[in-house]
Amino acid sequence: MPQVYKILGQSNPSVNTNTTLYTVPASNSAVISSITVCNANVTANHNFSIAVVKSGESLAQKHYISSNNVVGFLDTVIITSGLTLGNGDSLTVFTTGALTSFSAFGSEIY
Repeated sequence: MPQVYKILGQSNPSVNTNTTLYTVPASNSAVISSITVCNANVTANHNFSIAVVKSGESLAQKHYISSNNVVGFLDTVIITSGLTLGNGDSLTVFTTGALTSFSAFGSEIY
């Protein structure tokens, strides 16, 4: 099975809105090796949440891998993981601050 290492998703989501950062394409699987949460605000901390949602399910409390955590102003949180996702599974992010961005890095397996 070919494996491609890549940026899986990047987003500066709208405030207080659950946003899909990445969805595994059809007939693929993926491994998310790391997720970064960057707060570019110079004066305010922001809260963030991250969830992994199984294909065919709606976002629910059981999906959160990080809930209401804080990223300080002008700081970055790096989450090193080995999240395995199947066909159609997705990574969802949420933030309380307009200057918070998310990036997911890993590999897709075809």
